[in-house]
Amino acid sequence: MSWFVLVLSGVLEAVWATALGRSEGFSRLGPSVVFAAALVASMAGLAYAMRDLPVGTAYAVWVGIGAVLTVVYAMATGEEPLSVLKVVFLLMIIGGVLGLKLSP
Repeated sequence: MSWFVLVLSGVLEAVWATALGRSEGFSRLGPSVVFAAALVASMAGLAYAMRDLPVGTAYAVWVGIGAVLTVVYAMATGEEPLSVLKVVFLLMIIGGVLGLKLSP
């Protein structure tokens, strides 16, 4: 259950990071509200997962998932240019996250 919550929290990290960018310095209400709600839920999920998982592993997985999804979303919406090198490095982050999950 902790791993599921951790992955969901990582997804919410990408949500709040994207909403933060779209809030334009908290001058837009909708994205600012999404940011706050996703931030609280993401942190709560991370805290829950850390009850059973090592802090370093949980934090690295949380950040990795959030970072990859944030960049993928930005590339999919055209906010960030797509390049082969970016995809390679994102795959390396995903490999690191999977390695942390699979290692004893």
